[in-house]
Amino acid sequence: MLKNHLTRRAFAAMGCTLMLGAALAGCSSDTTAAQGSTPADSGSAEPAAESVELQIFAANSLEKAMPEVEALYTEQTGVTFADTQYKGSGDLVEQMRGGAPVDILITASAGTMDDAVEGELVDESTRQDMFVNDLVIVRGKGSDVQINSLEDVANVDGNIAIGEPGAVPAGKYANQSLASVGLYTNAEGEGGEYAPEIADKVSLADKVGTAAQYVSTGDCTIGFVYTSDVYRYDGIEVAYTCPDDSHKPIVYPGAVSSTSENAEAAADFLEFCMTDEDALAIWAEYGFELA
Repeated sequence: MLKNHLTRRAFAAMGCTLMLGAALAGCSSDTTAAQGSTPADSGSAEPAAESVELQIFAANSLEKAMPEVEALYTEQTGVTFADTQYKGSGDLVEQMRGGAPVDILITASAGTMDDAVEGELVDESTRQDMFVNDLVIVRGKGSDVQINSLEDVANVDGNIAIGEPGAVPAGKYANQSLASVGLYTNAEGEGGEYAPEIADKVSLADKVGTAAQYVSTGDCTIGFVYTSDVYRYDGIEVAYTCPDDSHKPIVYPGAVSSTSENAEAAADFLEFCMTDEDALAIWAEYGFELA
C-alpha cells in the first residue's frame, strides 16, 4: 500500500512538473514573440524619402523670375533650393572652376556656357537653350533723352552704363552693337577700345543689374541692359531696342553641373522650366521668351 501510494504521489508530482514546464515554455514563447515583433515591424516600414535641395547658379538677369519659378516647383514637388547665386555669367563659371558646389548653371550667353563645357564643369549632354532676350538702351523714367539709333549714343550728355564685357554678357553684346557703328574697335565685343567720343563716358558695371541701377539712380544717363531688366528695376524705361543684327543672338543656355549629386533632379527642374504652363507664364511676365 505504501509503495502504491508513493507511486501515485510521484506521478502527480511529475505531472505537475510537466504542466509547469509547459506553461513556462508557453510564456517564454509569447514573450519572445512579443519582443521580436518590434524590430520586425520597424524593419518593414518604408524609410523616409531623402529631401533634395538644388543649388543653382543663374545669370543676374534671372534674379526676379527664378525665385518665383523655384517656389512653384517646391510647391508641386517638395524639392527645395539653396541660396541661388545671381551674378555675371563669367563670374559664375569662375566660381565653378574654384570648386563651388553647383547642380545647375544658367548663363546669359552661349560663349560662357561654351567655357563651362570646355572646362568640363557641366554635363554637355544636358545642355539646352532655354530663353532669348533683347538688348535695349534704357534711360531714367521720364527722361527727355532721345536715342533713335546706335549712332546717337555718341551724342549723349552724361555717362553710359555698360556691363564689364569679361564677366557680363550684356556688356559684350553692348560692345558688339557699338562696334557695328564704329564706337568700339572689336566686333567680338571684348578686348577693344571705345571711340574717343564715348571713351570718357563709359561706366563699367560688375553685372547687368548694376548697369540698370546706375541709370535708375541718375549716375548714368543711359545704359545697355536686357528687356527683362526693365521689369526688374523701377525708375528706368526703354529708350531704344538694339537691332538683332547688331550683336550676336542673346541666348540663355542651361545645363546640369558635372559634379552634381542630384543630377536627375536637376534635369527634371530644367525640363519643368521649359514646359510647365505656370512657369512659362512667369518667364513671360519678366520679358523672357523660350529659345
